[in-house]
Amino acid sequence: MTLINLADFCPATRVLGPGLRFVLWVQGCCFRCPGCVSPDTIPQVTATLIEPKEIVQAILSNPQLDGITISGGEPMLQAPALNELFALIRQESDLSIMCYTGFTLAQLQAKHDPQINRMLSYIDVLIDGLYIQEQNDNRGWRGSSNQVVHFLTARHLQDGALFTERKRDIELYLRNDNALMVGVPPVKFSNQFSDIIASTSGKQFLSGKNEGSL
Repeated sequence: MTLINLADFCPATRVLGPGLRFVLWVQGCCFRCPGCVSPDTIPQVTATLIEPKEIVQAILSNPQLDGITISGGEPMLQAPALNELFALIRQESDLSIMCYTGFTLAQLQAKHDPQINRMLSYIDVLIDGLYIQEQNDNRGWRGSSNQVVHFLTARHLQDGALFTERKRDIELYLRNDNALMVGVPPVKFSNQFSDIIASTSGKQFLSGKNEGSL
């Protein structure tokens, strides 16, 4: 059985790609980019193990969704499980698929890994490259200006400027004793938000760990 090691999820947002999107953050990353906005997803440990079909059921239960976005963590480390997820989605819908990765597209192609190649065949938009804090230009859906937006299909070509030029916005969700931030935050916002939560309510800011099931 292939399971996704899931750090967290957001069932509906408009701040991580075109339209209304279901977002998954996978657990575990082989990179440690300084200033990472999701540091809790870096450790390669077991978070929430879940079957792809369970996630697909949650995704397909919302007919208003336009697509899904995969972040992390490093999605390419879970290519077999995500391929199963993508295949199940494609069997039932035409939702767009957007994915972040710390690898460059050239590095992924050079691996000649059938699972990664299959994963790329499903993805409409790939945002690649390591996050470089000094190159964070505070614009678009990418984290820093060195990252490249690859339109692997023509589906979102008309939205090209949004990926690199749009003003950033975020969504905040309170969950019992913690809070989840969704979106690419403005420069220094993550630290400011953590300080505010800690000083005013004692709640912990989470950018990763999932506290419940889908």
